[in-house]
Amino acid sequence: MALTNILRNLPEVEGPVEKKLSFNVKLKWTLLVIVTFFILSEITLYGMSFNALEQFKAIAVILGTNFGSIISLGIGPIVMASIILQLLVGSKIIEIDTSTAEGKRYFQGIQKLMVFFFIIFEAVIYVMMGGIQAAPGYTLLVIFQLILGGLAIVFMDELVTKWGFGSGVSLFIVAGVAKQIFIQLFQFLGPQGNCLLDFSGTACTGKVLILIQSIIQQNPTQALLALAVIIITALIFLGVVWAQSLKVEIPLTYDRLRGYGIKWPLAFFYASVIPVILTAALVANISLFGGLAENWAGHPTFLGGFDDNGQPRCDDESCGFAFWTSSRNIVDMVIRGSYRNIYLFQGITHILVYMIFSTIFAVFWVKTSGMDASAQAHNIMSSGLQIPGFRKDERILESVLNRYIMPLTIMGGAAIGLLAATADLLGAIVSGTSILLAVMIIYQFYQNIAQQHAVDMHPAMKKFMG
Repeated sequence: MALTNILRNLPEVEGPVEKKLSFNVKLKWTLLVIVTFFILSEITLYGMSFNALEQFKAIAVILGTNFGSIISLGIGPIVMASIILQLLVGSKIIEIDTSTAEGKRYFQGIQKLMVFFFIIFEAVIYVMMGGIQAAPGYTLLVIFQLILGGLAIVFMDELVTKWGFGSGVSLFIVAGVAKQIFIQLFQFLGPQGNCLLDFSGTACTGKVLILIQSIIQQNPTQALLALAVIIITALIFLGVVWAQSLKVEIPLTYDRLRGYGIKWPLAFFYASVIPVILTAALVANISLFGGLAENWAGHPTFLGGFDDNGQPRCDDESCGFAFWTSSRNIVDMVIRGSYRNIYLFQGITHILVYMIFSTIFAVFWVKTSGMDASAQAHNIMSSGLQIPGFRKDERILESVLNRYIMPLTIMGGAAIGLLAATADLLGAIVSGTSILLAVMIIYQFYQNIAQQHAVDMHPAMKKFMG
C-alpha cells in the first residue's frame, strides 16, 4: 500500500487534455526540447576540476549525453532502469500484469522510481570513482548538478512522449548523432583550434576536408581511409533504409464500409530500435563502468583495462569483459596494417552479444509495451476492422497475428543486432550503431509526422486512425 501511494505521487509531466494534439503543437514542443537539450549539453559542470570521462566520447552519443556537461548522465539511468525492470518482469521475479491498464501504470511507476534511484546512484559513482573530479569543497555541488541534469532529461523525455513526436530517448540520440556526423564530415578546425583550410600540412578533422587535403598532398593512405569512411557510412545508411522497408502486410476489411480494405503492416524490425538502443547502452555502460573501476582501483578489473582513447585493450596485463563486448574498426586496421587475429574473435563475440541481447530485449519490449498479438487484435477490432474470410472474433484474430508477431520479433531483434554490430566493425563517421539508430529513429519520426499531418489535413481520419 505504501509503495502504491508513492507511485501515485511521483512527479510527472501533465498530459494534454485533448486526446489528439495538432501537428503544430507537437512540433513546437519537440523543437523546444531539442533546443533545450543542446543548450544543457554545452553547460559545463560548475566546480569540476577534471573530466576523465572525456575519453569515452564514442559512447556519449549512444547515451545521449556530453560528458562534463550538466546532463552528463544522459539517458543512462532511463535505459538501465528499463533493462533491469524488463529482465525482472520477463523472468517472473516481479509479477506485473502489463496486459491491463492498471498493470501498465504500475510498471511505469516502478520504472520511474528506479530511474530516480539510478540518477542519484550514477551521479555519486561518477564523482566518487573519479570519472568527473570535483575541485576541493565542490563534491556535493557537482553531484547535485548531475542529479538536476538527470531529472531534466527524465522530464524532457516525458514531455516529448506526451506532447511531441516519438520519445525523448530517441530524440536525444538522433540529435547527438546528427551533430556528430556534421562535425566529423565538415569540421575544418584542428585540435588546436587553428583554421586548416590552407592545407598547410596539418591533418584536418572533417573527413571531406581530409580527403581533399590528402589528394592535394598526394597522401594515398589518408585519402583511402577518409574515402572508405564516407563510402561505408553511405552504404550503411542505404542498407538500413532498405531493411526498414521490409514488412509483412495483413489484409483487413472495414466492416462498416463493404468492399473497402486496407493492409495492416507488421514491420520486419517489429520491436523497432528499442532492442538495439538497450543493447548498445548496456555495452556502453560496461565500458564506462569498467573505466571508472580502473580509475578507482588503480589497475584493470575483471571488466578490463582501457587505453588513453577509452578503448578496451587486450594485452598481457588485461583482456577483460569490456574488450569482448566492444568492437574495433577492422577496415581501418586492414588499411593501416595494424590488423591482428584477436580482433576477428572480438568481432565475433561483439556480433553474438548484440544479436542475443537484441533478441531478448525485443521479446520483453513487445510483451510489456502493448505490441503483442493480444493488444494488436484488440486495436484492430476496436477500429472496426477484421480479416476477410474469418469470423469477427478477437480470439481468432489474435491466433492469426500470433503466426507473425513473435517470429518477426525474434528474427527482427536478431537481424537488427547483427546489422548494428556489423556496422560497428566496418567503421563509419560515428559508430555503426549510432547511424543505425539515427536512420531508424528518423524514419519513425517521419511516419509519426506524416500520420499527424494527414490527420490534421483530413479530420475525418482521426476516428479511423484511433
